[in-house]
Order: sequence, then C-alpha cells, then structure tokens
Amino acid sequence: MRPVDLVVRLEWVAVAGVALVFYAMAGVSWWLFALLILAPDLSMLGYFAGPRVGAVASLHILIVPLPLALAGYVFANPMATAIALTWITHIAVDRALGYGLKLSSGFQDTHLGRIGR
Repeated sequence: MRPVDLVVRLEWVAVAGVALVFYAMAGVSWWLFALLILAPDLSMLGYFAGPRVGAVASLHILIVPLPLALAGYVFANPMATAIALTWITHIAVDRALGYGLKLSSGFQDTHLGRIGR
C-alpha cells in the first residue's frame, strides 16, 4: 500500500470516529445504529438491474447524509441526525477498508481501484 493510500484510509477512520462521537452526543439508541449500519448496502440490489443502474443506485455517497445531518441538527430532529450519522459512519468505514464509489463498468470497479486486487 502506498503511503498516500494509508493516509486517505486513516482520514476515513477519523471521519468514522467523529461520526460515532456525534452519534453518542445525539443521545439516540445504539440499537438503532446497529439496525441501520448496513442499510446502505441494500442499494447494491440495484446491480440486479445491471452495473450501470447499480452504480447510480449506490447510497455510498455523502451528498444525501451530510445535508440530512445538518437538517437534523437545525430542526432538532434526533432521528434524522441518527440516520445521517449512521450512514456517514458506514461510508467512512467502507472507504477506510478501501471500498470506493462503484463505477458503471462493474461491481468490482471503484474510484479507488478494483476490489480484490
């Protein structure tokens, strides 16, 4: 592993840690966290419709959970905050493990390289 890859993975570990701290501060049930932590992986079912649909359907991007977290905070909605922070944690752990955004060329192809190389 190149040093820059290690740094990027450590950054994502830090993001996961911060999201977990904020989750703890939100005072929401850890049972909810356990229930939702793998929910973004359900988007992989889109691959049954083909690699292009699967890549587009992926919920492993921060475009939705970041504004959701902000909305949860602004409107004092702990459920929205909990969902967003769980989602962010999931994405961060995936990135720390080397799983990137899926490309339309196939499930194994990500912006970080090919899975299983």
